Amino acid sequence: MIKIPIEVSARHLHLSQADLNKLFGAGYKLKVLKPLSQSGEFAAKETVQLAGAKEAMKSARIVGPVRQKTQVELALSDAQALGIKPPLRVSGDLRSAAKIKLIGPAGQIIVKAAIVALRHIHINPAQAKKLKLRDGQSIKIKINGIRGAILDKVAVRVKPNFKLALHLDTDEANAAGLRGHKNYGEII
Repeated sequence: MIKIPIEVSARHLHLSQADLNKLFGAGYKLKVLKPLSQSGEFAAKETVQLAGAKEAMKSARIVGPVRQKTQVELALSDAQALGIKPPLRVSGDLRSAAKIKLIGPAGQIIVKAAIVALRHIHINPAQAKKLKLRDGQSIKIKINGIRGAILDKVAVRVKPNFKLALHLDTDEANAAGLRGHKNYGEII
């Protein structure tokens, strides 16, 4: 059995340089708040406000570096509070993404970029081969703990620079009773 570290992602967004410029000013560069576990990714110091049909949320963290396309990742409870209906998608798949307003210090934009990200594991090719997993596969993960859970339909994401981790949103982590930073799951 291999222990898979669990990481919890709160609402966040990835911005294209063009959208970053509109929200923060021409030529703006993101500032690193802290590195994240996946190689080259970081939580930026910058946040934006999110607005939907019902209400606005004051703080959504930007994750860098900039990407080709803007993407907003929400938990279902965030989407309900905002009054939008984003689809459940693998990160990067923006088909049928919901419209959302982003408000920054230099401007605001409406983008069709809101999704609820599918729970997924990051894994590199050597680990995937050892565990007989392939990119795009759907697996089950067991989480031990005070509430425990068996998660179905966990997407496998394989890339050379990936560090093994299960990514859940805040709703999923809360439902499983996860607390702190030392949580693990196992493939079943």
